[in-house]
Amino acid sequence: MMEKEKEQIVEYGKKLITSGLTAGTGGNISIYNPVEKLMAISPSGIDYFETKVEDVVIMDLDGNIVEGDRKPSSEWSMHMIYYQKRGEEIRAVVHSHSTYSTVLAICGMDLPATDYQVAIAGGNNVRCAKYATFGTKELAEVSFEAMKDRYACFLANHGLLACGPSIEQTFAIAEEVERLAGLHYMACTLGKPMVLDDQEMELMIEKFKTYGQVQPVS
Repeated sequence: MMEKEKEQIVEYGKKLITSGLTAGTGGNISIYNPVEKLMAISPSGIDYFETKVEDVVIMDLDGNIVEGDRKPSSEWSMHMIYYQKRGEEIRAVVHSHSTYSTVLAICGMDLPATDYQVAIAGGNNVRCAKYATFGTKELAEVSFEAMKDRYACFLANHGLLACGPSIEQTFAIAEEVERLAGLHYMACTLGKPMVLDDQEMELMIEKFKTYGQVQPVS
């Protein structure tokens, strides 16, 4: 069941570590199959380089485990809310404890448009969600609110969350937002960064919709 998705969970879990987006067993990944209406999600607390395909958990959108003997990520409800409410466009969710994104999240700061590539997240900024305890329905809800009309948000005192039409694109968004958070942090140490205006960012958002080899949501 969902063998391709399970293999991708294992593959991209390792990439979370090798890309520097997280450390240890922090973070989690899920992929949604809209035909089956099922979600594949990384297991809780297993080293990414020790995670096997059979460790990946399959859940339905009611929160029931359909396949797998492992305990799913404690953040399963935060992943599931995107498939429940934005399942027509969202096919993957990536959560990481990325350094610079978490620095901004600790400060409760949004990431403004100090670089035009902020548009990759779907808007003129990346918002920071209100704080909520990890693994709770409240965290799922505040993250969803912060992610309105966006593909990334920060989780206050916690980390980064990204979503998108495929695991490849979602992971790319997470990597880019972390890079941009680092640039913003470093720019702030030199002075007051210039922020692009809303008109320019609206243009950037439109240009990003057709940037690269755009693929339809499957």
